[in-house]
Amino acid sequence: MADRAYRAAPADTLRIEPLGELTAIFDRRSMQTHLVVSPVPEILDAMGADACTPAHVAERLAALFDMESAEEAQPILAERLSELAAMGLVERA
Repeated sequence: MADRAYRAAPADTLRIEPLGELTAIFDRRSMQTHLVVSPVPEILDAMGADACTPAHVAERLAALFDMESAEEAQPILAERLSELAAMGLVERA
């Protein structure tokens, strides 16, 4: 089974504000504010406007951060992307 692809919400629909260790993400479409911690903001930033699988996100994050293996991060990213989809911050592509 191929990895499920996701697309981040359009950047103009989210207001992202760092608050120390937390980040507030206000979704203008749902009028909800989500309080998240790292790596959620980094995942959304790495996705950009592209449809991404967990493997794509892992590769992009590995290029930005000192990660020994992008492959090891893929199952964790699959879980995070599924959670972000449930929150409405990403959608299945």
